[in-house]
Amino acid sequence: MKLFDVYPLYDVTPVSAKGIVVTDDKGQEYLDFYGGHAVISIGHSHPHYVKRLEDQLHKIGFYSNAVQNPLQVELSTKLGTLSNCNNYNLFLCSSGAEANENALKLASFETGKSRVLAFNNGFHGRTSAAVAATDNQKINAPINKQQKVTFLAFNDLASFTTEIEKGDVCAVILEAIQGVGGLDEPSTDFYQSVAKLCKANNVKLIADEVQCGFGRSGKFFGFQHHNIQPDIVSIAKGMGNGFPVGGVLIHESIEAKYGMLGTTFGGNHLACAASMAVLEVIEKDNLIENAATLGEYFKTCATEIPEVKKVKGRGLMLGLEFDFEVAALRKKLIHTQHMFTGGAMNKNLLRILPALNITKQDIDTFFNALKEELK
Repeated sequence: MKLFDVYPLYDVTPVSAKGIVVTDDKGQEYLDFYGGHAVISIGHSHPHYVKRLEDQLHKIGFYSNAVQNPLQVELSTKLGTLSNCNNYNLFLCSSGAEANENALKLASFETGKSRVLAFNNGFHGRTSAAVAATDNQKINAPINKQQKVTFLAFNDLASFTTEIEKGDVCAVILEAIQGVGGLDEPSTDFYQSVAKLCKANNVKLIADEVQCGFGRSGKFFGFQHHNIQPDIVSIAKGMGNGFPVGGVLIHESIEAKYGMLGTTFGGNHLACAASMAVLEVIEKDNLIENAATLGEYFKTCATEIPEVKKVKGRGLMLGLEFDFEVAALRKKLIHTQHMFTGGAMNKNLLRILPALNITKQDIDTFFNALKEELK
């Protein structure tokens, strides 16, 4: 049997990793400034993370959600405290797409409506409703296009108001900082107006924090930069530092009912141990503050490179926009400078999503390499 060939692959085969250093099968080391799509939040093979998982594996790795699992309670308590979201309840799942799928389903259950408002260049996953709310027709099959989704531009309040007041909208879903779309953000005024209009029209506001959450933006959640309170928050990626974990924060005003949501693997013992390790390291090492500080340092360094036309993003969710497509530059950074970076739907954008515990020295190393390749 062969693999189903859906990924264009770089000719690099990682076999080990520690911190931000990834080593391939030839012994070549690479600096990871992409973290596998913002997944690696506390560094590869962090010793506390490894120990947490190893200790748990010696006890019990998995059982279904039909039994008590105190680790889920421990995780929800810790997450509520660190994120300042104690007025939410947690549903655990296994991926960002699954989180968004359940978030949209909840909104439809609660409102009795079915149309979704989403935003241009948004990305919310590859499952049925989540991919329908993703602004990329290439990954939407006819079965997905049966969903009722309207795409709007960020900061166009007039169009948004017209659509939400039609009365058939169950949910508005948006990223505080777009990931795949290219690091565009809504303005604070727009985000706050969206939140008010959702409440006025019996629409649930879903904050997709799958990529910009868990400290990456310099606050625990990206929406916290805008002083709003979503009804539902989806999380994943950096939540497990590589272990498949996702979740949905559901405001306490939404009542749970038996059978309403379900999952086989979500919230298993190993997943909870992985997420607890991430939260413990984030707290102990002040990684949210580090992300905020280094984000500003990164932007200062970027001003020294004339080829950079714009710096986008917050914290350690960053992008450098050029007046040329960056695919060739990314290849040079991998094969010549031995550094991983990311691309976006915006072909001129180089995405930077490193672990939250990188240093100023790491950023200096990145910019020195970038300057070398831009000569």
